[in-house]
Amino acid sequence: MFGLIKSRIYVAILLMIAILIYGTVGYKIIMEFSWIDSIYMTVITISTVGFREVGRLSDLAKLFTVTLIVSSVVILGYAVKVISEYFISQNSVERLKKKQLKHKINQLKQHVIVCGYGRNGKQAVQKLKAYGKSFVIIERDEEVIERNQNEGLLFVKGNANEDEILEEAGILEAGTLISALPKDADNLFVVLSARQLNKDLQIISRASEDTSYKKIKLAGADNVIMPDRIGGDHMASLVVVPDLVEFLDNIQLSDSENVNVQEIPFENVCKDEVERTIREIDVRRNTGCTIIGYKTPDGRYKVNPEADLLIEKGSKLIVIGTPHQIKNLNEYYSD
Repeated sequence: MFGLIKSRIYVAILLMIAILIYGTVGYKIIMEFSWIDSIYMTVITISTVGFREVGRLSDLAKLFTVTLIVSSVVILGYAVKVISEYFISQNSVERLKKKQLKHKINQLKQHVIVCGYGRNGKQAVQKLKAYGKSFVIIERDEEVIERNQNEGLLFVKGNANEDEILEEAGILEAGTLISALPKDADNLFVVLSARQLNKDLQIISRASEDTSYKKIKLAGADNVIMPDRIGGDHMASLVVVPDLVEFLDNIQLSDSENVNVQEIPFENVCKDEVERTIREIDVRRNTGCTIIGYKTPDGRYKVNPEADLLIEKGSKLIVIGTPHQIKNLNEYYSD
């Protein structure tokens, strides 16, 4: 539809150029006006502004002027009609897109809201896509949205620290919010607004300054990540324990086909909600994966838990294995 309307606009523009050339050349030939006077006569005739003619018109020139007026009225009317259709159609499509976006977001439950689509925001989105998580991106830069809109991402345009924008992104039904804005002050306001709207929301925020870390935590963030500190620590670790760092890098999730580490909640391991020991569930025999960690209901971690450890409600198991074994794990302990 847009292609047809745009082609009509091009036709209208060409017709307007044609009528301008027609009038200019006509007055030049019939009245022998100069090129400037011919253009002047054509423009005041087409625009019907009523300025005085350059000279007294002959009968032939008067007849020519009549044809010029009639032609210009028809062409200008056509141009106005086409341009009006274009803007009306564009507004209709924009309204339709917003309606479709709202419908898609309303269908989401326990999704992730990513605030800011800069360097850190893009990395977060790539990880979420690899993990198959549903998410919505809040971005205020229209150019960034237009540049990435063809990737099938759900964008909400606006300022993430405004309650209306957060609600538009479905914060009341969201499970997690990632604030990856470049300025700590903006992240602080986002965390405050998000925590006020959804008390049960898991909030992860970025921070650049050490002084901002505690403030953002006090504002309601569950986790505060400092990318610069992580980067420096990672580089130093490559000097101190290079093989260990490379090993850990290789087992991290990179895409859906190469997952080496996974977590399993209690309700997936013990579907009948009966607490069992690690030995009793025997993850190794059932899937080939090895349990390397245990997260207690109160958030404490145990590395390499004993076989007699009782898996409690609200806890999670952290396992490691090959991509094939992780796939078996997901199938065996599927929701």
